[in-house]
Amino acid sequence: MARYTLVQLKEELSSGKINARELIGEYIKRAKQSNLNAYITLNEEEALKEAKRAEQLIKTGKAHPLTGIPMGIKDAISTRGLRTTAGSKILENYIPPFDATVVEKLRNGGAVIVGKNNMDEFAMGSSTETSGYGPTLNPYNKECVPGGSSGGSAAAVAAGLCVASLGSDTGGSIRQPASFCGVVGFKPTYGRVSRYGLIAMASSLDQIGPITNNVADSKIIFKTIAGYDKKDATSLKSLPPAGKAKKRVGIIREHLASNALAPSVKKAVKNKIAEIEKAGFEIVELNIPLVEQSLAIYYIIMPVEVASNLARFDGIKYGVSAKEERTLKQLYTKTRSQFLGNEAQRRIILGSFVSSAGYFDTYYKKAIVAQNNLRQSFKNAFDKVDFIVGPTTPTTAFKLGEKLDPMEMYLNDIFTVPANIAGLPAISLPIGNDEGGLPIGFQVIGAFGEDEKLLDFAQLVEDIQINK
Repeated sequence: MARYTLVQLKEELSSGKINARELIGEYIKRAKQSNLNAYITLNEEEALKEAKRAEQLIKTGKAHPLTGIPMGIKDAISTRGLRTTAGSKILENYIPPFDATVVEKLRNGGAVIVGKNNMDEFAMGSSTETSGYGPTLNPYNKECVPGGSSGGSAAAVAAGLCVASLGSDTGGSIRQPASFCGVVGFKPTYGRVSRYGLIAMASSLDQIGPITNNVADSKIIFKTIAGYDKKDATSLKSLPPAGKAKKRVGIIREHLASNALAPSVKKAVKNKIAEIEKAGFEIVELNIPLVEQSLAIYYIIMPVEVASNLARFDGIKYGVSAKEERTLKQLYTKTRSQFLGNEAQRRIILGSFVSSAGYFDTYYKKAIVAQNNLRQSFKNAFDKVDFIVGPTTPTTAFKLGEKLDPMEMYLNDIFTVPANIAGLPAISLPIGNDEGGLPIGFQVIGAFGEDEKLLDFAQLVEDIQINK
């Protein structure tokens, strides 16, 4: 089965050329036969029931654009009655009694959940190698990583194992794997999509968004899942007024001048910027104060929230437990050391240190001040331009096991982290391949709350590539 878009399959289903049960059966078959390890749990029995219901909606003319469409869900997003592990052995037996708001909206639209996609443990990683269920492989080269933490989602879409998937993005976890796997990954404005039911990594930075084969599909899914949710205290009730169109596109000087940028990526990004200029946009070079410190800001704020959020996984309330231990302290210690991976433990320790007495003011409070200053810098930049463009990642996909050093791995997020810190919408689009055939991603960042405007521009950029 080829890589179909959501729009293509909707037409096929509506016309009766294919039927939903046969379609879902074929996608489940492909997922079972795949050796990419893109899924942790398949939803075979329930998916076929959902497909039968979708057929009835289509026959009665009550179909939504997503009715009967096979989708994956990142395994950090809660699904009622379907195992949700967050890529961790500590949640190996956890079956949520409720749906995340985004899943509820997808189900209401008739989307069919094929299964739960593999991911870095608790979304901590940039390669899906920290998953407790083994690494996912890149469909373009099985010796390479698919990116992370939503690597299973991106690989599944790229390999045609689902038409689209929901991922989550804390520092680039939708956009970076989308870049590595040659698909579209969209991180909405913080608060535009409910986080209720997302197993949190860093609550002030996490955002759910779609991974798709094109921008049009991302638009449909975003429209379905976006909106205020009273269950999420950070959900936006209203948006600021949109700025006037300027026909200007900004580039961040520091990003294109970075020594970390691979020559093939730099060339492809510059070519794409030249195409945008030919399409009638003025290109403006921007100097955004503190953008080079984004990674440092992120790796202070994020671990503090990780340490807080992961405190609940103690072997008492739910998940697995080292029950042979006799004292409560022994139970906590053995459970967390045995069932949490190295990266999760590393970030918990770092977050606990940064937030401890004597260091909170020195590190965390300064990082929060810097975050607010960076947000203002972006706000000032968007007074001058409509969008900011550049590379999604410094390189294309790297080999499995190549970047086991934490600092090397963290540098993969150097271009994606700023949008999370500022809460801005951002999207990654495929713009070609390097000399080894691996995909190259192009990032577009929009102003706060202007997601629809960003998606329209992204579609224009995508069309330039198609018409090249």
